[in-house]
Amino acid sequence: MCEAECEGRHWRLYVQDMCEFSEKVLTYTNGLDLDAFLDDSLIYDATLRNIELIGAAATHVPSEVREAHPEIQWRQIIGTRNQVAHAYLGLDNDVIWDIILTDIPDLLPALRNLLNTTD
Repeated sequence: MCEAECEGRHWRLYVQDMCEFSEKVLTYTNGLDLDAFLDDSLIYDATLRNIELIGAAATHVPSEVREAHPEIQWRQIIGTRNQVAHAYLGLDNDVIWDIILTDIPDLLPALRNLLNTTD
């Protein structure tokens, strides 16, 4: 039995959470440029929180699932969560913006594909 199932929750639910958090990031930042993103502290904070939650949920996906799906950058996702959670004042906003523009839009279809597998 995997770790997530031992906690009473199947790993697919964590992947669904990751999808929902990713969708929120994209919704919150839709139509914004970097300056507008940085100027709106509510959107900035909510976006960072959801990026953090994506990584937190990823930690609950069992290692055997993560290893079977290397198309998803699990270590990077978890590492980003740790950086957001522990180095808030030292965050590079250009990196965060790149995550929003590039990584999250790439991540979301990969997560949806994972949910459609029969693993």
